[in-house]
Amino acid sequence: MELLLDLFLPLSLAVIMLSLGLGLTLGDFGRVVRLPRAFIAGAIAQVILLPLVAFGLLMIVPLPPELALGVMILSFCPGGVTSNVLVRFARGALALSITLTAVVSLLAVVTVPVLVAWMAELFVGASTEVDVSNLAVAVFLITTLPVATGVAIRHAAPAFADRVEKPLAMLANIIFVLIVIGAVAAGAGTLLGNLATLGPLLIALNVAMLAIGLAVGWVSGLTRPERIAIALEAGVQNAALGITLGGLLADASGALPGFTLPSAIYGITMYLVVAPFLWWARRGVSQTSPVPAG
Repeated sequence: MELLLDLFLPLSLAVIMLSLGLGLTLGDFGRVVRLPRAFIAGAIAQVILLPLVAFGLLMIVPLPPELALGVMILSFCPGGVTSNVLVRFARGALALSITLTAVVSLLAVVTVPVLVAWMAELFVGASTEVDVSNLAVAVFLITTLPVATGVAIRHAAPAFADRVEKPLAMLANIIFVLIVIGAVAAGAGTLLGNLATLGPLLIALNVAMLAIGLAVGWVSGLTRPERIAIALEAGVQNAALGITLGGLLADASGALPGFTLPSAIYGITMYLVVAPFLWWARRGVSQTSPVPAG
């Protein structure tokens, strides 16, 4: 277990984030200025509304403290490569999706450690002590640095980036599946005891954020593809990051299953929820004109 927490999970996530970075260019970050309304709407849905909805659901459906903290950790995670792939499949605004994923992933080095420490104090108290500085360094090393490295490689050697991007993305997908399977297997007992409440809560969170993402885009007067992108960015989180963060906390507490299970289960249930959304999105993708805010 110690080898899993200290080495495999962080290195695996770093590979996943490097894969994300290889698909980014410096221009993706410039869209924050060129598309301020769409970016702000997406950031509000993902960074502010998602944690608030998760917290509200936990007030309605109480979970054991470790699982509740795991749900909040998941809500703090940015989108990942998966959200970009799904936006592309749904024929949403891929450029907006990539920009949101890139910027929010880089901001995670600041937002995630502080918010996780706050929620750890609220849900589990002194039983899990979170060192914000150490967690910030860990998040930087396993998320921000690999993403920045991928962007730098894309900028300096685009031909090389093109050659390795697809194989690395495939490897990242395989690693993600292994991480989810490993976390579920490690917490099988806890999962069976709480699946009746944890599963529906995660599905409700997923459905709620897809709907809220669409609503935020509609109120902001964005095009249908932009609304689809925001919905998927808000509704599809980086479950691998959630599992890894839970593992980092568990390193001190020895409670891997509780902290990581929500992200592991979400890594499975999100595809069940997103599938009908993708079908709906592809059906009406031709409606691309801005919708009045009402």
